[in-house]
Amino acid sequence: MTAISAGATGRLRAWTSTVAAGRGRSNDLSFLPVLAALAIIWLVFGTMNENFISPANLTNLTLQIAATGTIAVGVVLVLLIGEIDLSVGALSGFAAGVMAVLNVRAGVPGLVAILAAVALGVAVGVFNGLWITRTAVPSFVVTLAGLLAWQGALLAVLGGTGTLNITDPGITRLAQGFLPAWLSWVVLVVVILAVAAGSVRQRQRRIAKGLGVPSPAWTLLRVAIAAGVGSGAVAVLNSDRGVPYALVLLLGLIVVFDTMIRRTRLGRHIMSVGGNAEAARRAGINVNGVRVFVFAAAGGAAALGGVVAASRLFAVNQSSGSGDLLLNAIAAAVIGGTSLFGGRGSVWAALLGALVIGSISNGMDLLGYVTSVKFLVTGAVLLLSVTVDARARERRRRAGGPA
Repeated sequence: MTAISAGATGRLRAWTSTVAAGRGRSNDLSFLPVLAALAIIWLVFGTMNENFISPANLTNLTLQIAATGTIAVGVVLVLLIGEIDLSVGALSGFAAGVMAVLNVRAGVPGLVAILAAVALGVAVGVFNGLWITRTAVPSFVVTLAGLLAWQGALLAVLGGTGTLNITDPGITRLAQGFLPAWLSWVVLVVVILAVAAGSVRQRQRRIAKGLGVPSPAWTLLRVAIAAGVGSGAVAVLNSDRGVPYALVLLLGLIVVFDTMIRRTRLGRHIMSVGGNAEAARRAGINVNGVRVFVFAAAGGAAALGGVVAASRLFAVNQSSGSGDLLLNAIAAAVIGGTSLFGGRGSVWAALLGALVIGSISNGMDLLGYVTSVKFLVTGAVLLLSVTVDARARERRRRAGGPA
């Protein structure tokens, strides 16, 4: 009986690894529709207003999407396991409020206050994850309660003042500072070399395990595209004020979590839980532990996004983290290609989706459209993205592949 169970467990482990690896490969092409849509958006707005593609406006665009993109990174992770977190917007405001109170009222150094805010976000995420796994209450309900609770907590933290202005350079520089031109090129070269080395190591590991690998030409093309896009972005941003620290922070966060998802056992477990939680459990994966980790990471990302937003606005007020921030973060993750049904997507979806939403908003602002039109267009794009994902999922189900 033990031998049979061990054999079954081994087969299930192999199945979950294969499913996760297959989904990772499919994501290489899933970006193409999003990139095509982004190119069309830029072409339309660039044609209608030449200022849209100016270096100054593109720099402003990166600053505008930094907070939303950072929060969307956590949303992507939660969606990958088939859950939802509705509290990330309110939590970002609450964490930013705690940071502001520590820095402005208590005199805590900016960096320490930022770390405290992120730690608070992680702690709240752990609380969400434990409550969901221990009580079996759906994540929708738990995080909806958090959405209300953390808004109230922000009001309590700020007190009667309502607004706290931030002047500490350690905080404001996060969204107001820029890399020197020479350093941005050095960082780009290091990143491209890391991408190339990672691609080579991944090929070698897959060959050693007898798995299929893309052709060397395809691997070289991916590295060349990354180098070309990166070089163009750095050149454009350096022609204005430079590469913003906030963008570097967002890209660094994406690279860390993307590497974790694609290259580590924990990442394979996350994809497996999102694909089929019961099969993952039978394969010996600590499903509850994975869920708690993901919600903790989402809480930390939300807090960091709140810090970036406060840095950009030089203040925290009673409306911080409210408005359309939550909806834009979720929309960015979904529009970028992350499935609402779990187990399919990439952390890079946070950046792509944030660029799509940010470009629509920025372009319409330049053209003088009212807010109602921006909401209508963004909603239509989100609905189209979810519809495409649902239809693709149905086609895979009918074909007998993993949904």
